[in-house]
Amino acid sequence: MKWVTYTDGGLERTGVVHDGQIHAVTPGVTLLELVGRGADGLRAAGQEALRSPAAITPLNGAALRAPLPRPPSIRDTLCFLEHMRNCQAALGRGRDLADTWYRVPAFYFACPTTVLGPFDDAPMAPGSAWQDFELEIAAVIGVTGSDLSVEQAEEAIIGYTIFNDWSARDLQQLEGQLGIGQGKGKDSGVTLGPYLVTPDELGDYRTDGKLALAVSAAVNDVEIGSGSTGSMDWTFAEVISYLSRGVTLVPGDVIGSGTVPTCTLLEHLDPDDPQAFPGWLRDGDVVTLRVQGLGQTRQRVRATPPPQRLAVRPRPDDAPSQRPNPAPAQVPYRRGLHTVGDRVWAWTLPDGGFGWSNAGLVAGDGESLLVDTLFDLPLTREMLDAMGAITRHAPISHAVLTHANGDHVNGTQLLDGAVRIVAASATAAEIDNGPEPAMLARTQVADLGPVATRYARDRFEHFDFSGITVRNADTTFDDRFDIEIGGRTVTVLNLGPAHTAADSVVHVPDAGVLFAGDLLFVGCTPIVWAGPIDNWIAACDTMIGLSAQTIVPGHGPVCGPEAIAAVGDYLRFVVACADEGHRRGWSFTETADRIDLGGFADWLDAERIVANIHRRYRELDDATPTLDLMRLMRLQAEWLATRTRARR
Repeated sequence: MKWVTYTDGGLERTGVVHDGQIHAVTPGVTLLELVGRGADGLRAAGQEALRSPAAITPLNGAALRAPLPRPPSIRDTLCFLEHMRNCQAALGRGRDLADTWYRVPAFYFACPTTVLGPFDDAPMAPGSAWQDFELEIAAVIGVTGSDLSVEQAEEAIIGYTIFNDWSARDLQQLEGQLGIGQGKGKDSGVTLGPYLVTPDELGDYRTDGKLALAVSAAVNDVEIGSGSTGSMDWTFAEVISYLSRGVTLVPGDVIGSGTVPTCTLLEHLDPDDPQAFPGWLRDGDVVTLRVQGLGQTRQRVRATPPPQRLAVRPRPDDAPSQRPNPAPAQVPYRRGLHTVGDRVWAWTLPDGGFGWSNAGLVAGDGESLLVDTLFDLPLTREMLDAMGAITRHAPISHAVLTHANGDHVNGTQLLDGAVRIVAASATAAEIDNGPEPAMLARTQVADLGPVATRYARDRFEHFDFSGITVRNADTTFDDRFDIEIGGRTVTVLNLGPAHTAADSVVHVPDAGVLFAGDLLFVGCTPIVWAGPIDNWIAACDTMIGLSAQTIVPGHGPVCGPEAIAAVGDYLRFVVACADEGHRRGWSFTETADRIDLGGFADWLDAERIVANIHRRYRELDDATPTLDLMRLMRLQAEWLATRTRARR
């Protein structure tokens, strides 16, 4: 039999499905109550409903709920070890499982109050940027019992249903480091349905104590994974026997199978090819799960409000967290909008370190141009709101993206659709080919070891990488692009590659203002992602040659041209040190460790010398291995920790 729970006239009803119709039992009787009568009682109730239904409702169009909307408990197990191997590989930890996985069936308790129906909207976990689904099936217990044998456990199953274990992978990774089990990463929802199917309906699919049901999972009707429940390593009977040790299971308890391999997004994350990843779930995505004999679920993912933040607890060895930027400023270096020229404004975000970037606005008659957005949606929304007093009279018609880094492009989706976005061709290509912004949450949740974990979180924990969809350029150019903004000419020059594959500056000649993007860091250390460094040095000379007296850097306070010269001096220093170390046969880390930064040591994020020396070594010898962001974070954190200890 196939049982459903549905609503009719605002009331919850229970019925058995036959020939496309729901044959209802007496109003007020729940499926949980019928399950409590055991397999014989459930069968008898179904037969009575088919003979003398309290009501008949077409299945098509019925408002189906989860068959058990309020189960006594939910335990999710991990019956498919290949799923765990795939997950480990996706997180860069190899495919070899620890011995315990082969000895003990893993499980955790899910939250019964978050049960969703098969077609309900599915809320994202608050604060998560890595929302995922997991296609599973579930067995429902139909007897009261404890310390069950495997044979008794098999007999205890009264039915099966589809089970979607909604998962917030970033929260799961973070909480996993506590070593005490699942938390908010597995707390946003569990989907059950559409039916509770009794075992006799599935007899043809049973092989070697397992149900071999074909399954498939799709996002927006694009298949993500498929497989069979017959590939279980632990059977339902085995895990139920294990779960019942010293514990009384009761009718209605739900036991999830764990994920059928490939039927979740996480398994498709390849550390060596991040661009191939289909992406985490976003607001509006539709997830469809199909299971042979059990039906299908189809749900739309919905965003949720941000969570209430909790203050970080102080550690006994905490140092002062303030990081004052040491550079002099032409205008007060405070968070907010500042006039820097005739109808030209800079938005600055102290302290200028990772993610704390600047942007700008140039207004003409009846229209304005935006220079860059910010690292996340809340920051960009705050900036655009503050600019509202200007843009209400001079709406933004153009936006220039100086380069592809997230702290300058991650807010583009908030711009009106009529805004024409302009970027260098190589910037647009870098945006297209880069990892999705949500992957930046790795800096907040990854376990990078005792030194680098804290380093990365201190720098990135303030940002919200959820819900970001970067809108790329509408218009691209190679070297120069002139824009007329309400009667004034703004010139965009691509002086890269340097910091990134292309680095544009925005010159407002009639105001004597230059927006330098990340070709200029003031009071904080530049970082060379792309190079060549010599090209960046040449870009500094070009910027000075524009004769602008007010410079808005990508990071740090508004300054004069002397700050450009200082960055040029730093880059020449990097080249000289790296070339000398390479000539002596030192590794790039040895060279970075030996460097005396002199006056540059006072700049924030001095540890970026590691990345910069590495970049120069790559220019000198392309056999120097490439390093991903997480590896560079580790090396920079270790360099900083060593220097900090030496100063004490």
